[in-house]
Amino acid sequence: MAEGGQAVEILARERLHEGFYTLERLVLRHRRFDGSWTRPLRRELLRQRDAVAALPYDPDTDRVLLVEQFRVGALEAPDGAWLLEAPAGLLEPGESVEDGARRELREECGLVVGRLERALVYRSSPGGTSESVTVVVAEARLEGIGGLFGAPHEDEDIRVQVMAAAEAFALVRAGRIVATTGLVPLLWLELHRERLRTAWRPAAGA
Repeated sequence: MAEGGQAVEILARERLHEGFYTLERLVLRHRRFDGSWTRPLRRELLRQRDAVAALPYDPDTDRVLLVEQFRVGALEAPDGAWLLEAPAGLLEPGESVEDGARRELREECGLVVGRLERALVYRSSPGGTSESVTVVVAEARLEGIGGLFGAPHEDEDIRVQVMAAAEAFALVRAGRIVATTGLVPLLWLELHRERLRTAWRPAAGA
């Protein structure tokens, strides 16, 4: 059978676990670039819902909002398991990227935002997971924003940090921000910051 419109044949599929995520074991083969076929390959696939990462940006003060929280995937990381990221989360079934971004920002940092700019879509680890993340930058007013947040029913423990965009970019260059949900939005914003400031501050540019 063809998967994703490409020359892939699924020979066997076994569900190993079904919980918050679903883990499958596949046996498949795919066409090589030279036209031949691979031998049957055994692969594990972690299936996840699509996600959104929403970076709040204040065009008036040139500041961003990041969240710090515990991440079990970084449990053995040299610098510890508490990571700086943009607010992010899985989309609910049928939920749009924009609605999901606004919901996550309310839940994770008590923030109501204005305009949203869709930045890009990336696949976080396509060698083993189906996760696709849409990045948006959210117009925000960050004066007086900060503190501890998170959804209690999800046992979230989130610290909100507001900082100058230049400081966040410096943390990326210094290797202090390592989560893709932090790296990708900040790298995109660094490229597009001046355009966004002009678009979101019409009075200042008049």
